[in-house]
Amino acid sequence: MSQTMDHATYLSHVRVESARLRAAAATALDRPVPTCPGWTGADLLNHVAEVYLEKAQIMRLGAYPQPWPPDLTGTDPLANFDAATTDILAELAGRDPADHSLTWYDPDQTVGFWHRRMAHEAVIHRIDAEEAAGVESAPVPDDLATDGIDEVLITFLAFASAAYPGGFDGALENLDGRTVRIEAGASSWYVTLAPAITVAPSGTADATLRSTPDQLLRWLWRRPTTGDITVEGDQTLVATLHHLLKSATQ
Repeated sequence: MSQTMDHATYLSHVRVESARLRAAAATALDRPVPTCPGWTGADLLNHVAEVYLEKAQIMRLGAYPQPWPPDLTGTDPLANFDAATTDILAELAGRDPADHSLTWYDPDQTVGFWHRRMAHEAVIHRIDAEEAAGVESAPVPDDLATDGIDEVLITFLAFASAAYPGGFDGALENLDGRTVRIEAGASSWYVTLAPAITVAPSGTADATLRSTPDQLLRWLWRRPTTGDITVEGDQTLVATLHHLLKSATQ
């Protein structure tokens, strides 16, 4: 599966989820973020601001900005976030998604990659902001959650296992090629856990993980779930997948 939404929809999600993130984090500037140990709500806002600013600069410069990151010590995290959100939205809206852009994902060197990546950056950290604020977490829309499952499995987990195997601290070496099926509504992914992890739309599974797109996206990103997730088959294999995702998404 590839990108499942048009780029106007991705842009809309960046806008909406960024606003939700800001609203939650604004009430928790000095509170810890349980899902990002060591961070406060202010740190979370500054982190996302840095991500947005860097990606906007990459598209403008055609290279990674140097020096980086900027020193935000003593600055207003809300103002930083507002300026960065305005910048990334303008940069994405003003470019053709098919235009070339440097990215860290070798198979996709286009502006469109950043449309997708920034939508998911926003929604995952929106969940973090809600955790910090102690408010009920709004469900991730089905279209965004389904696309996010695809992104984290292929762009993060499978790609990282091939491109950056050292980041898994030896955990890939003993994988024996068994497969976990991820079932989210009408969509499924077959994740084969081998030294080079692969993701396919069909296959035979040794374990199945089943829930709504929203809940599975949260589980894959190691965020708190708020509903039932069904596990069938080899539960140890599912636990192995969860551990591998920690390395892939750091």
